[in-house]
Amino acid sequence: MQDYKTKYHQLTQGGIMELSEKLSSIARRGEDQVSHIQSEEATKTALVLPFISALGYDPFDTREVTPEFTADVGTKKGEKVDYAIRADGNLSILMECKPLGTNLSNVQYSQLYRYFACTDAKFAILTNGFEYRFYSDLDSQNKLDTQPFFTFDLADFNEQDIEEIKKFTKPNFDIDAILGTANRLKYTNLAKQAIAEVFHDIPEEFVKFIVGNIYEGRQTRQVVEDFTPIIKEAGKLYIKEQVAQRLRGALANNDIDTRTISEPDNTQEAPQPDDDGIITTQEEIDAYNIVRSILAEEVDVSRIVMRDAKSYCAVLLDDNNRKPICRFHFNAKSIKRVGFFNDKNESRVEIQAVSDLFQHRDQLKATIGEYVD
Repeated sequence: MQDYKTKYHQLTQGGIMELSEKLSSIARRGEDQVSHIQSEEATKTALVLPFISALGYDPFDTREVTPEFTADVGTKKGEKVDYAIRADGNLSILMECKPLGTNLSNVQYSQLYRYFACTDAKFAILTNGFEYRFYSDLDSQNKLDTQPFFTFDLADFNEQDIEEIKKFTKPNFDIDAILGTANRLKYTNLAKQAIAEVFHDIPEEFVKFIVGNIYEGRQTRQVVEDFTPIIKEAGKLYIKEQVAQRLRGALANNDIDTRTISEPDNTQEAPQPDDDGIITTQEEIDAYNIVRSILAEEVDVSRIVMRDAKSYCAVLLDDNNRKPICRFHFNAKSIKRVGFFNDKNESRVEIQAVSDLFQHRDQLKATIGEYVD
């Protein structure tokens, strides 16, 4: 155990791995072991303890992480919370674990509820190993909220999620800072869920509102029914366009192969060729980032590499020519084509704009599946 503890301190204190990389690694291990994680204890060992460790707390030091924490409440004697985490020596976070695959929306977390009211902890976490729901007492002091103010999913997180989870790491833990944004975060997430439900099953009142702004005729029931699928599709297209636009502005955060490419300035200078005569265009970079965003659901995006050539720009898995994902044939002035692969055979499809790649997500996922399954 001592050797493992030494390694743990080297990782957390030396900053060898970034938080996002640590969490991605835990997720990959969990996915690899999912058939063997059949109990709550296995969930704790394979996922929860590594998660706590990634936050910078030492799971081998009971002064920081106390397993089976007991705090008798009223007539309830001997009840235990799975873990109590201390920051700066103060009891700060209570954690209750459920087996992997548990639907946390259907879980009763009575121990957390009671313990929260009688301890000094300001935060409580309910988890099934992959999903972590963070609670506090935003609605009523010393009474655990019924809705989490933040939910973190190991299988699906983004940069903003990492910024929020960083606040709970040992070096950055600050109760006032977390609570200062928790209320906004809670209602922002609830609003996102509500918006997602709107686009999944559009309410008639929403359709009527949009129709009233774009249609001059009388709003009969038939008109509303005719416009419903149109408005639903328009919402999806708008979101795709916004994603593509955001990706174009995210180049500074992406490392593309061994070549560093800066976002063009307002002078709109043409891209300069490398010494080998290869020109990497802005459209190729945008398309590469869209492919990465699509395949982030399937594989660690650090494995997806762009390698440009004179005649086409290739996107590869693990920078391996034997694992082609797609090719961008954008060198013609007026025609853009993308080469998709099936059993390593390329077929080219013409597109109007790089955002059209979103329409081919199933093909891209099928191709990556040939390499990672």
